[in-house]
Amino acid sequence: MERIKQFVKKETVLSAAILLAAVSCFFVVPDREYLGYIDTRTLELLFCLMAVMAGFQELGVFRLLGAALLRQVHSERGVAASLVFLCFVCSMVITNDVALVTFVPFAVLVLGMAGMEKRVCITVVLMTIAANLGSMLTPIGNPQNLYLYALSGMGMGPFVALMAPYAAASAAMLAGGLAFAFSGRTVECPLECPPAPNGKRLGLYLALFALCLLTVSGLLREELLLAAVVLAVLADQRGLLARVDYGLLLTFAAFFIFIGNMGRLPGFCRFLERVLAGNERLAAVAASQVISNVPAALLLSGFTDQWQELIIGTNLGGLGTLIASMASLISYKQIAVHFPEKKGRYLAVFTVWNLGFLAVLLGLSAAL
Repeated sequence: MERIKQFVKKETVLSAAILLAAVSCFFVVPDREYLGYIDTRTLELLFCLMAVMAGFQELGVFRLLGAALLRQVHSERGVAASLVFLCFVCSMVITNDVALVTFVPFAVLVLGMAGMEKRVCITVVLMTIAANLGSMLTPIGNPQNLYLYALSGMGMGPFVALMAPYAAASAAMLAGGLAFAFSGRTVECPLECPPAPNGKRLGLYLALFALCLLTVSGLLREELLLAAVVLAVLADQRGLLARVDYGLLLTFAAFFIFIGNMGRLPGFCRFLERVLAGNERLAAVAASQVISNVPAALLLSGFTDQWQELIIGTNLGGLGTLIASMASLISYKQIAVHFPEKKGRYLAVFTVWNLGFLAVLLGLSAAL
């Protein structure tokens, strides 16, 4: 029982998804149609992207980039801006989760070296917002984008064009927030540049990442990508496969079962379709505040085909509460570990800034 409690505490979203899937099985008895519930393409792509990102992390590529950039700045505002925009830009390619896992611990180290410990809450809050907003620009920036992109049948160009106004507005708001919150006071940050990664191994993971992009674009079958990634990682360092977030993959699978079963209940379908009709974007934002944006995308996608509305809604819905985007919990946990006395202040600062960004972007959404 204690192990179950610890599992539920650690994997709350996965536990809820499994429970929902199990309950739904009482309403729809398992049959052959269950085999069609699982979107294997999305799961295979997610697995491959996470494995490749684990390789880049293990090589220290992202920290090398961060250290090289921070060596060029000499002011409080410059340090904060470097950290924030590292998350914003990198999350477009390496996902918001990986950006925060990589750069938040790095930021804690950097801020300590620069004598900016008092600015840790606002810095990490802006980094978290930046990761969640930067990731919305590309199909591979976060899990729900990858899933909705595949469902929508959109091309890469139209997807980026859809989210570009929001990404541009987010970048401007982040720049304004940095100018407001940080001074131009001179600081010293004596970072040593980490050693360069092994060239052959770096080339391997760059090649695998290129294959991921080809698969996302529909130019390569996901089965071939999966085989290439698994064989390459096993040959290079098989331990990297253990770093894949299997909990996220299982969460997707459980929600696929739940959605598939609910879609076979006419009464439930009619109810949710009436609720969503014409309100898909706001419904996605609202649902994300309670169950986070990835489950919201999975749930609502079963009852509407307004893909663009869901894409915008679930991306903007990553702002707001701490659980609106599960990536935000990564930052909170780092603060809780390194600065337990700042947890309350961090939550207050996080909520105020997130709600402010959400309000402005919802206003932009209405205008567009």
